[in-house]
Amino acid sequence: MLPNTGKLAGCTVFITGASRGIGKAIALKAAKDGANIVIAAKTAQAHPKLAGTIYSAAEEIKAAGGKALPCVVDVRDEQQISSAVEKAVEKFGGIDILVNNASAISLTNTLETPTKKVDLMMNINTRGTYLTSKACIPYLKKSKIAHILNLSPPLNLNPLWFKQHCAYTIAKYGMSMCVLGMAEEFKGEIAVNALWPKTAIYTAAMDMLGGSGIESQCRKVDIIADAAYCIFKKPKSFTGNFIIDENILKEEGIKNFDVYAITPGHPLLPDFFLDEQPVIVTKEPATHELKEEEAQPPPKPRSGAVEGTFRIVKDSLSDDIVKATQAIYQFELSGEDGGTWFLDLKSKGGNVGYGEPSDRADVVMSMSTDDFVKMFSGKLKPTIAFMSGRLKIKGNMALAIKLEKLMNQMNARL
Repeated sequence: MLPNTGKLAGCTVFITGASRGIGKAIALKAAKDGANIVIAAKTAQAHPKLAGTIYSAAEEIKAAGGKALPCVVDVRDEQQISSAVEKAVEKFGGIDILVNNASAISLTNTLETPTKKVDLMMNINTRGTYLTSKACIPYLKKSKIAHILNLSPPLNLNPLWFKQHCAYTIAKYGMSMCVLGMAEEFKGEIAVNALWPKTAIYTAAMDMLGGSGIESQCRKVDIIADAAYCIFKKPKSFTGNFIIDENILKEEGIKNFDVYAITPGHPLLPDFFLDEQPVIVTKEPATHELKEEEAQPPPKPRSGAVEGTFRIVKDSLSDDIVKATQAIYQFELSGEDGGTWFLDLKSKGGNVGYGEPSDRADVVMSMSTDDFVKMFSGKLKPTIAFMSGRLKIKGNMALAIKLEKLMNQMNARL
């Protein structure tokens, strides 16, 4: 872990989305120096599934050695942003650092993303970051420290990061484009940078997204807090950078990253937008052209974990499940016991089998046989497999989500 130096004592740090997770972790790290923290977040009353409010965060910040100003702020509301900035300046005398952390996510493709979700992501991620920055800049210009830090990724234009969740990528990259533009616009006056994790970070939101057990594949929020602290210590001339948490900490001399792991030694999920992915993500499957004289062999009888999984799935099917799902799924599995399999939840009573379904599949899922078995047995959450590139999905994303719910019901039997 990175030790505190006291450099942020008396500094005012305005953080959006600071009631929990990464935002709160950055706040607590700064509070240990004796910083003033403006908690600009929506949660004034306890959420049924997500712990933490602006007021509980304020108590933690005070206990850590900082001062706190909790403000109800929905970054979609320009008036709420302006009001919080005014209160911060009135209470603490200015603003030295802005952290644009508030963000919304929907991992859905173009046809499956409702306009309401598109607007939510664009208005929180891109527009919210832009407006909060705009409101804070007049005061940041007067500061000796003067940092804006956006929790957003490097601008990676690999189509892989657009094809499955185009709206989310556009909205998140909007935050990064604010860095690109404002760093140049305010060069010499304000340092503007982006910070992004190399791996998945465990938060309550990730728990909801990935399900129980996902934490072992994640790092703690502390790694982001330490990386942000490194950035805040740097001069205004350090600007326009897209920083990966692990990289900047290595530059600071940190060598043991197991201290940041929830489960030291366990494989970690790579985060979005970084091309350092497992081979399965980027490597196209080898193609083999059949010559005219070659006959394609008939499907071999199947045995093993995949066949066993499908057998249990078949035994679990019912007219009620078919009626509730109404979809045909095709699985393209690589590895031992792989090949093409299907799950028909449209025909009466449902059906499973090796080979292609008799009717066109609504959803085609590509993955390894190992991951397939893990998904159906509850050891790997489909959402997380998709996020990390281990699962590729073509077709109707809403029906893919339906299958995830069905898997949850079957986990006890697998």
